[in-house]
Amino acid sequence: MSNFEWLMAVVLLTSLGVIGYAYFGYPVLIWAASRLFGRDRPRPEVSDDELPTLSLLIAAYNEEAEIGRRIENALEMDYPTEKLEIVIASDGSTDRTCAIVRSYERYGVKLLDFPQRRGKATVLNDAIPLLSGELVMLSDANTYTHAASAHRLVSWFRDPKIGVVCGRLVLTDPATGSNVDGLYWKYETFLKKCESRLGALLGSNGGIYAMRKAHFQGIPRETIVDDFVIPLLAVKRSGCKIVYDRDAVACEETPARLTAEFHRRARIGAGGFQSIGLLSGLLNPRHGWMSLSFTSHKILRWLCPFAMIGALVANAFLVNDPTFLALFVAQVGFYVVSLAAGRLPAKPRILRYPRLATMFTMMNAALLVGFFRWIRGEQSAAWKRTARVQEIAEPIAGRTAPSAFPAPAPVAG
Repeated sequence: MSNFEWLMAVVLLTSLGVIGYAYFGYPVLIWAASRLFGRDRPRPEVSDDELPTLSLLIAAYNEEAEIGRRIENALEMDYPTEKLEIVIASDGSTDRTCAIVRSYERYGVKLLDFPQRRGKATVLNDAIPLLSGELVMLSDANTYTHAASAHRLVSWFRDPKIGVVCGRLVLTDPATGSNVDGLYWKYETFLKKCESRLGALLGSNGGIYAMRKAHFQGIPRETIVDDFVIPLLAVKRSGCKIVYDRDAVACEETPARLTAEFHRRARIGAGGFQSIGLLSGLLNPRHGWMSLSFTSHKILRWLCPFAMIGALVANAFLVNDPTFLALFVAQVGFYVVSLAAGRLPAKPRILRYPRLATMFTMMNAALLVGFFRWIRGEQSAAWKRTARVQEIAEPIAGRTAPSAFPAPAPVAG
């Protein structure tokens, strides 16, 4: 082999090594470490009298189709009324969102109407200092929480070392409301459980997490992925712990269109690259398992699109060797399958396995798009609403709240 071919072989094997470790090696490593060195923290039992004050904050932009149902769901939470504050912060909504929220003021719901749209990070910076609760529970307008979830999240804060608690987000079908957690989502949930056992959980599910208000000291107004940055900044600043409670449940519809999911992932990708500078201190080995999980689960994962391109291009220069030719054919075949599998129906269940190739390729393509949006400064911090099923199709008869758990009862007029 020439020197150039040796270089290409190194690029190829390094690229494949990065991909293999990020998606397969790290899960095995973190699982083994969590078994050997981690521990399951028992959730403290806390009576209603011992519960601290809690503020539920929902940032919303043009959510007239959803906000009423979401408020009714919040009012059904099993938490002492006198200790619960429900606040909707409107980020320059131009539809009937604010009017609908005001119609619930008689039930104690508060509206923070910010007239100019500035982005979620700025809304959170302005809204959280105005909240009265010792703890803040953050959620989204299209996320529905189980009645017991707030109590479960809050009970963890009896331990003064706990600063953030992340709940479990269940994905539901937009047409039927049934649970559609895919293999990839279950894979990510598995990693959360392992990382939580080691005190190395990264970020939260934006739809359901809680934190001590004192740990929120503001985030840069251009922050894109606030639910990732806020918890980790709390860890970086205070040394607190993040825990995961899989029984504190919320559900959220998957996007009705694949293009919407792609744009959502591209936005998250741009936010991920943006956050590296802000959170780079967590790469320091003094943070222990947190350093390992941040490097492996995030940094190397975000590098995978470049590793995929590097592996394919480097392999193309080595096809004169039979072994490398077979590897090149395998790579090309994988991408062909990923393109074809995207057109396969969801059933029978066996077809979901080739669809994993589609998800893997789409996810990394979205990360690549997100990188270029970030590098060019094209990704705005102001979020764009994802079109939901009732906005792009005929309304579904009898559709109320997602049915991953019982729908909330309507509030009496």
